[in-house]
Amino acid sequence: MPRLVRPDAVLVQAVIAGALSFAHLHDLAEAAGQTGWKAWAYPVSVDLLLVAAWHRLRTLRDAGEPSRSAWSWFAVALAASLGANVATAGLLDLGDVPDWLRILVAGWPALAFLGGTLLVHRPTSATSPDPEPVPVPDPLPVVGREPAPEPEAPAVPALPAAAPAPPVTAPPALVAHAQKIAADHRARTGSDIDAETLRARLGVPHPLAEAIAAQLA
Repeated sequence: MPRLVRPDAVLVQAVIAGALSFAHLHDLAEAAGQTGWKAWAYPVSVDLLLVAAWHRLRTLRDAGEPSRSAWSWFAVALAASLGANVATAGLLDLGDVPDWLRILVAGWPALAFLGGTLLVHRPTSATSPDPEPVPVPDPLPVVGREPAPEPEAPAVPALPAAAPAPPVTAPPALVAHAQKIAADHRARTGSDIDAETLRARLGVPHPLAEAIAAQLA
């Protein structure tokens, strides 16, 4: 069986109150000189601002942020709706609306536009600051423990001392030949031959020439 739709008493009451308020706003706007479609636009504008302010109020309250501005615009829209209900209840002569009420009705669109813009374009939540870094305590010294000794460098073994070079000995034949060269040099120059000249004449290394010169001295 299809489920029967039961009307909600609260919803029915809201529809009746909204319809009556809508009609009162239309009548007041029409009496203030706003005829045609403009008279019907006023109740729509008031109800939209009321709903937008209530929605913004709930959003800010859920986010834990201050909602003073949303409450202000909600009060403005509610005052406009209640004012129209009271004004059309016989307290005002709709055939002769005072000038201040005409000014309020004529300035309402700009006020409603300002309120709707501020409600829509205000950020929901501000950027939270970066958390401060938590200081890390220095490690406590260990009591009763001595620091570990540093490892010693491995000992480098000492190199053995170089053995003395053996003495240079010249062959007897080479010494005899050097004696002839030294005698010829003495006869020509009148002085003994030095080791450098003897090395050049014999064509031998310098240590060997010195050894031969020492034997000739």
